[in-house]
Amino acid sequence: QVQLVESGGGFVQPGGSLRLSCAASGTVFKLWTMAWYRQVPGKQRELVAIIDSDAGTDYVDSVKGRFTISRDDAKKTSYLLMNNLKPEDTAVYYCNAQISVTIQLERYYEYWGQGTQVTVSS
Repeated sequence: QVQLVESGGGFVQPGGSLRLSCAASGTVFKLWTMAWYRQVPGKQRELVAIIDSDAGTDYVDSVKGRFTISRDDAKKTSYLLMNNLKPEDTAVYYCNAQISVTIQLERYYEYWGQGTQVTVSS
């Protein structure tokens, strides 16, 4: 049974930084695309950053230049480094990953973490 466990959320003042981590546990044969989403009450979940298996990345415009997504496949972990945080970044952040759980690497499943709260306020 594969699970994604997030850590690193918390409270920070505007201009501060946080680093989120998302670690996969269980039997993982291959990690494909990994991503971070965020959601505020009453709004749809928003894709924030994505990194593919070749380490290609993309970001929503509102975080470009401030957030950096990375991955360490040996540790089965993705990271989201968030700099120059703004109050509008306040949300629950969710990690997402496409994972092959058998030797049949062409077959993969999508997993979600439980979410971690990030609050940016003075």
